[in-house]
Amino acid sequence: MEFTEAYKQTGPCAFSPNSRFIAVAVDYRLVIRDLLSLKVVQLFSCSDKISYIEWALDSEYLLCGLYKRPVVQVWSLAQPDWTCKIDEGLAGIAFARWSPDSRHILTTSEFQLRITVWSLVNTACVHLQWPKHASKGVAFTHDGKFAAICTRRDCKDYINLLSCNTWEIMGVFAVDTLDLADIEWSPDDSAIVIWDSLLDYKVLIYSPDGRCLSKYQAYESGLGVKSVSWSPCGQFLAVGSYDQMLRVLSHLTWKVFAEFTHLSNVRAPCSAAIFKEVDEPLHLDMSGLSLKDDFVNHNSDNGAEQHIEVRYDVLEVPITLPFQKPPADKPNPKQGISLLSWSSNSQYICTRNDSIPTVLWVWDMHNLELAAILMQKDPIRAAAWDPECTRLVFCTGSSHLYMWTPSGAYCVNVPLPQFNVTDLKWNSSGSCLLVKDKESFCCAAIASLPESSDYSSDDD
Repeated sequence: MEFTEAYKQTGPCAFSPNSRFIAVAVDYRLVIRDLLSLKVVQLFSCSDKISYIEWALDSEYLLCGLYKRPVVQVWSLAQPDWTCKIDEGLAGIAFARWSPDSRHILTTSEFQLRITVWSLVNTACVHLQWPKHASKGVAFTHDGKFAAICTRRDCKDYINLLSCNTWEIMGVFAVDTLDLADIEWSPDDSAIVIWDSLLDYKVLIYSPDGRCLSKYQAYESGLGVKSVSWSPCGQFLAVGSYDQMLRVLSHLTWKVFAEFTHLSNVRAPCSAAIFKEVDEPLHLDMSGLSLKDDFVNHNSDNGAEQHIEVRYDVLEVPITLPFQKPPADKPNPKQGISLLSWSSNSQYICTRNDSIPTVLWVWDMHNLELAAILMQKDPIRAAAWDPECTRLVFCTGSSHLYMWTPSGAYCVNVPLPQFNVTDLKWNSSGSCLLVKDKESFCCAAIASLPESSDYSSDDD
């Protein structure tokens, strides 16, 4: 695994959709680097600190959300002298996003008063009143032809279906939610999944013409849905709940066909491979060397901190995982399935139960069983599947990256001084992994998957 040197960043970083560039926020500057050489190819100066970056799908334009001001600035990679500035005045801007055609920008005003569609081709703009959320509640079809936007009026939630060509409303229908949380199109654009707030467990499947295809409610009392994700193949819908369970629905019947529990006690029968991260200090034998006393004393004090080998031990059941019971008197309890991510081939899904934050679970959807448990020393911060193969990379805020494949689990040391990995993401082609520290980032290239089927791990 090869790493580049570290570069400064103070905020969002984003790969271009064509995997040729990476955009990095450095205070009020937008730095565009070539992905192969990481050389700076463009440098744009914004009027305030950059809060958000998003590439247009054609990789020609970028928008920068300066939400403290609040304005949106748009830049062109092909025409560096061209610029665009969007200012909603007193209404403010809470969030901005591209439309699929890369020539329109949707901004949501403060207090969700309206969504405005701005055209980069002409001066026309379209308004939609009372959007439900600022950054959520808007979903585009995968073919880019339609947008589903959640609105709320008269204490009821509605879905507005808009044409992305003319931005005319094609249809409006009410949905059976108390407080709609979010919306997502199925991968084939044939259905829309809607789920309610955490106070009411409800998952609804609608057709684009407003017919309710299915209503799923696992239980009535208690906190409800925490995360929802379609599988890339479109055949499965995964629902993570506050009751620490993962439920998977079939697209044919919209019924649950698999339920996975995240228990702190793992007992037989269990075919999953269980990995535990361990630290082993490297003890250097210097008895045969002739060294000065002050050198030996200095290194005996600091050597243990500088030389730490990290690896996985393979455990056998039964095991007890470190469970954290959330306090009953505080809101937004840290429990339930908040991290939910499918592999690119839809065979595996990884989850994190917030009550056991140091453990990552990998489930096999072909055999409907637990494939692996990865026990870390620190809470899981982020996890991302390789878009081209079955490889999961995740981080815990330490100086290491962790990988899982069906053939084993591995720990990789990031060879940069004082670099603790807080976030990571793949580019669309899977050729590059962005690794972020608090104030810097680097890129990593990972070799092809190992051939061995043995479960083992060493620090690379």
